Amino acid sequence: MDDLQIKTQPDVVLIGAGIMSATLGIFLKELNPELTIEIYERLDKPALESSDVWNNAGTGHAAFCELNYTPQNEDGTIETSKAIKISEQFQLSRQFWSYLVSEKKLHSPEKFIHSVPHLSFVWGEENVDYLKKRFDALQQNPLFSAMKFTSDFDELKVLMPLVMEGRSSDIPVAGTFMPYGTDINFGALTEQMMHCLSLQKGVSIYYNHEVKKLKQREDSSWRIKIKDLENNLTRKAYTKFVFIGAGGGSLLLLEKASIKEGEGYGGFPVSGQWLKCTNEEVIQKHDVKVYGKATVGAPPMSVPHLDTRIIDGKKELLFGPFAGFSTKFLKNGSYLDLVKSVELGNLVPLISAGIHNIPLTKYLVQQVMLSHEDRIEALREYFPNAKSEDWELLQAGQRVQVIKKDEKEGGILEFGTEIINSHDGSLSALLGASPGASTAVAIMLELVARCFPEESKSELWQNKLKQMIPSFGKSLNNNPDLFLEIQKNTSEILKLTN
Repeated sequence: MDDLQIKTQPDVVLIGAGIMSATLGIFLKELNPELTIEIYERLDKPALESSDVWNNAGTGHAAFCELNYTPQNEDGTIETSKAIKISEQFQLSRQFWSYLVSEKKLHSPEKFIHSVPHLSFVWGEENVDYLKKRFDALQQNPLFSAMKFTSDFDELKVLMPLVMEGRSSDIPVAGTFMPYGTDINFGALTEQMMHCLSLQKGVSIYYNHEVKKLKQREDSSWRIKIKDLENNLTRKAYTKFVFIGAGGGSLLLLEKASIKEGEGYGGFPVSGQWLKCTNEEVIQKHDVKVYGKATVGAPPMSVPHLDTRIIDGKKELLFGPFAGFSTKFLKNGSYLDLVKSVELGNLVPLISAGIHNIPLTKYLVQQVMLSHEDRIEALREYFPNAKSEDWELLQAGQRVQVIKKDEKEGGILEFGTEIINSHDGSLSALLGASPGASTAVAIMLELVARCFPEESKSELWQNKLKQMIPSFGKSLNNNPDLFLEIQKNTSEILKLTN
């Protein structure tokens, strides 16, 4: 077949079959069922990169236990704004997933979400003092009102026996306990969402298809060239709106799109690894997620945690992640990705960010050089009685941290996620990493408002958004009664036990 015969004209093209594209695709079909959507994924299944269950922490980031979201200011006070924002955003995700379950568009929530309490744990007088200040600052907010603080050794031993067994009671310790924590299999969730989309009229999903070129036409629409990797055919899609949700691969595609708003952006790849427990007796002794403080110079994704996971119905125990460096932008990417991403427009930001982040570079070099015993020694800070033979190393996902222009510094390295869209709203790309998947709904709400401004303001779309997300447009932290009602309802629908 002549490749020029394979031409389509969908209303929307989504690049990447991860949690972000799945969320946006369902959003748009709920808001406008008449839309036609094509989704292109270079691998043979959805959610094989960042959304895969083994490639992320699955924490359900609600800022309950992640200490990097609550830095201590120079005056000793605790900054809580980021934690409150992320916790609010996770509540939006819970509501949207609950809506989909209620509408029977998602099935068996127990396949993708489980109740697992979140704990923060520290040792040493200075860290204990920090954690108490953090607790005092957060606990007065409705979203964190259920949080408990303890510095009692025996009480902590009941909450997390693995962490406390073999630990000296002479060293000050403290922990905060949040019963509402969750563990999420974002891979299973994404698969269910993609299946939901595949059943809807006007939606076509193409696996083993790689986007090669994007070009904006004079009428602001886009011409996209896609390679069918199985049949070695080329197809072209003409569309009014493109979303680039390809995880670490988004930067290279954004550069191909050549929009002014994407100029100057670069990426710094960071890989991850887990220690996975193979001793079933040990696994059964731990029922929580325990987060500690990051090593100086470590990126936020490397905050150490000893995690209970529920993966495909089986309880697992992971520790990490350990950071590494690879020039790949995707786990299944090319070692040339980093080189290909360097352009004249982002060369200065890349160099400047590198100069200003020498401690991070040093940290990554140290991480790459770790032996198995070195990693076990790091584990023993959280599990003193850990045995080397009970743990094996797994490769986690690849993350690309955002580097962008800065007037003062020349270029800065940013952690988190960032939406970049063209001035006309015809193209949007998502760059960055954590908290990512947990806040996908909030991210896509912002994207929809930016790229579909008139429709978003319409009574039809506003009413639908409030149906999908009952707290839409309201702050749950400022409406404690509404928060308790929604927390109860979503827990029941998602079959959460806490």
